[in-house]
Amino acid sequence: MGRKDKKGSLSKWLFRGFVLTGSLVFAGIFCLSFVNLYVKLSARKGISTMDRLEEIQEEKLEKTADAVLVLGAKVRENGEMSAMLKERVDYGIEVYQRGLAKKIIMSGDHGRKEYDEVNTMKNYAVEHGVPSEDIFMDHAGFSTYESMYRAKEIFQVERVIVVTQKYHLYRAIYDAKAFSMEVSGIACDQAVYRGDAYRKMREVLARVKDFGYTILKPEPTFLGDVIPVSGNGNVTNDL
Repeated sequence: MGRKDKKGSLSKWLFRGFVLTGSLVFAGIFCLSFVNLYVKLSARKGISTMDRLEEIQEEKLEKTADAVLVLGAKVRENGEMSAMLKERVDYGIEVYQRGLAKKIIMSGDHGRKEYDEVNTMKNYAVEHGVPSEDIFMDHAGFSTYESMYRAKEIFQVERVIVVTQKYHLYRAIYDAKAFSMEVSGIACDQAVYRGDAYRKMREVLARVKDFGYTILKPEPTFLGDVIPVSGNGNVTNDL
């Protein structure tokens, strides 16, 4: 009888452990799904098109944006932009050239001398006719959250147009709104790139992360002196 009682007790504890683990997994999935949906629903009204923003501007219902913020992406070892990044920069240039934004902020990773997203982005834009003084570089845009934090606190942006792929745009808009910026987003989705499914899965976790960040508001990796976007972008050039 004693052995049977022990086996019965062990089975009960294993069953309870299984139920508890299952409940925690279910709760975790529910929280991830809820936060992901909340971020997307909160941001979706901010997604627009260049044509629509142009119509609104012509109707004088809204002012020209202080800047179009182009979010960085991979630069290859040979110094060329990835196709995804080139698409973002091309859209950012068009937003500026249409007169929808007064300046361009190229925000990306330039934390190492040998890896430089922002100068690559700026050089390309200058080659395509954008005056250097109208392009600001955010050398410490290491994440979407940090790019938005710095756009508000360093570059003093109040009204911004964000350019990136649609899967990423929800989080970018959500973060911008968390810093009290008036924001519109333009999705640049001219192609489906390798690794698209993985990026979208990872983005779910990133939305949850930024949901927490926008509540706690931790400082970015670097802050620094204020550089108003109303000034000359050449002050952000490398010395």
